[in-house]
Amino acid sequence: MTDNRKDESGGVEFRRIAEELRVRIADGGYPLGTFLPSQNELATEFGVSRDTVQRVLRELRGEGWIESRQGQGSRVVKSRHIHSSTPRASRSRHPMTLGPLIGEAFEQSEVTLDIYTLTSESLDIHIHAQAERIRAGAIAPQRIALRMVLPSETGFLPYPRGVDSKDDEVLQERLREITERHTASLHKVLGELRTEKLVPSVEYEFRRAPLTPAFKLYVINGAEVLHGPYIPIRRPVVLDSGEVVEAVDVLGLGATLTHHVRDTGRPDSPGSTFVASMTAWFEAVWELLSDET
Repeated sequence: MTDNRKDESGGVEFRRIAEELRVRIADGGYPLGTFLPSQNELATEFGVSRDTVQRVLRELRGEGWIESRQGQGSRVVKSRHIHSSTPRASRSRHPMTLGPLIGEAFEQSEVTLDIYTLTSESLDIHIHAQAERIRAGAIAPQRIALRMVLPSETGFLPYPRGVDSKDDEVLQERLREITERHTASLHKVLGELRTEKLVPSVEYEFRRAPLTPAFKLYVINGAEVLHGPYIPIRRPVVLDSGEVVEAVDVLGLGATLTHHVRDTGRPDSPGSTFVASMTAWFEAVWELLSDET
């Protein structure tokens, strides 16, 4: 029993650290071309063993975020920038990333987010960051309304799957566990904001639709859309047990996103048209194809 608890704890810590480092890279905390802290420094910061850090770095290498050379450390070779279709949307941000865009949305009195995604991993991380700002008194939204559509739990998704078919089920189960963990985390953080009356009005609902996400979609405050394809890649996946399996998978945090803004003065502009069409798409899926979880 003791060994099982140790393995489970190692898995939890492994996922926590991997998620944190992905977000730091994706949002520019570790810019392209720079080196991550040493393994000893990361182990000290997160309070884990070097073995756990090494597993995390192996995962990030497999996903293409970093490259490692003995004696030189781990260098960032991929980051995620958001490409805007309108000059207005670039504002003063360079490069544009998801964290600041979500942060700007939460600085408004009313925050509405409609999300279509594979796992909700990215969203969970960014909502927690905004909850911390609310608790610290840095921002004070009066209403938060979140709707999220995830793929149906029934049926077999085309990814992730094993290069060897014997690994298909363990990879699908891993995806379900990731989704359930982040959905439960969102329930908790949003529920606390509501029950503790830190935000006067908090509404959230998660639904499932019988669709395989080919893209990630954020509709922010009815005026901005982030959209990006999930591109299948072949990569090694580190399981909680430490076993490494070769998989065909997609990377949510690594997806390239494009940013489109509704132009109130030009309803026929490319940005306005894209926002209107994706908003209508989300509403149709929500009303006609999705079921409550």
